[in-house]
Amino acid sequence: MTINKIELRTVNVTRYITPLREGGSLPALAEADDDFKYVLKFRGAGHGVKALIAELLGGEIARTLGLQIPELVFANLDEAFGRSEGDEEIQDLLKGSQGLNLALHFLSGALTFDPVVTTVDEKLASKIIWLDALITNIDRTVKNTNMLIWHKELWLIDHGATFYFHHSWGDWQKAALSTFPYIKDHVLLPQATLVEEINSEMMALLPDEKLREITNLIPTDWLNWEGAEMNAEEIREVYYQFLVLRRNNSNNFVKQIQDAREKLV
Repeated sequence: MTINKIELRTVNVTRYITPLREGGSLPALAEADDDFKYVLKFRGAGHGVKALIAELLGGEIARTLGLQIPELVFANLDEAFGRSEGDEEIQDLLKGSQGLNLALHFLSGALTFDPVVTTVDEKLASKIIWLDALITNIDRTVKNTNMLIWHKELWLIDHGATFYFHHSWGDWQKAALSTFPYIKDHVLLPQATLVEEINSEMMALLPDEKLREITNLIPTDWLNWEGAEMNAEEIREVYYQFLVLRRNNSNNFVKQIQDAREKLV
C-alpha cells in the first residue's frame, strides 16, 4: 500500500476580513499572502493550542480516511497584525495569537448540511461516524452538523472539540478505550448501517506509521504547555499512543454505535 506523505503549507495572514461568530472560539475569515481566503482558528482563543491540535489531527485523519476536508494550512500572524482593529475583544484575540495558528481553506458559497434536505449514503455515513468515534468528536449533532455541501459534495469541518481527553490529561489510556457514548447524538447515526463492515478497512488506512506522521505534524511550539509535567515530545507521544490504542480497540466504539442505533428503532 502506498502511503502519501502529508505536507501542510504555511501562509502569512495579510488581512482580517470579518469574525465568524459561530461557537466560542471566534474564528475569522482572513486573507493570506497566497491571495486565498481562509477560516482562521486562533491559538489565543478559548481552548488555545489544544483546539488547534484537535483541529489538525482530526482533519488530517479524516483526509487519510478518504473524507472531504478543506485544505489545512499553518497560518502565521505577525505581531503588527490587527493593531488597527476597532473591536477590543478581537484586538486582544489577535494579540494573543501572534505566531503560528491554523486555518482552513474557505469554501466560498458552501451551504450548511441539513439532514432533512440531504440524505447521506450508508457507507459514507458509516465512515464519518467511525471517524468521529475514533477522535471522540462530540460536535457533529443535529443542532450543529459541522458539515458543508460544496460543489454537490459533503465536506467535514470544525474538529476543534475532538480529543477532549487532553483537557484533563489524567488517564489517557482509559480515555482511549472509551466506548464513546456521546455517539448517540451523532447526526448521521440513522444512516450509519455499515460500521462493522467498514471497520477493518478504516483501521487498515491508519497504520502506525501514518498515525506517527500525522502526530508529527503538530508544531513543537503548540506542545509547550504551561505547567505541564511532560515536555513537548512526551505530549506528542501520548497523542500517538492514544490513537494507536483507540484504533486497535475500535470494536469498543463500533459496538457502542450499533447499540445506539438499536435504540433508534
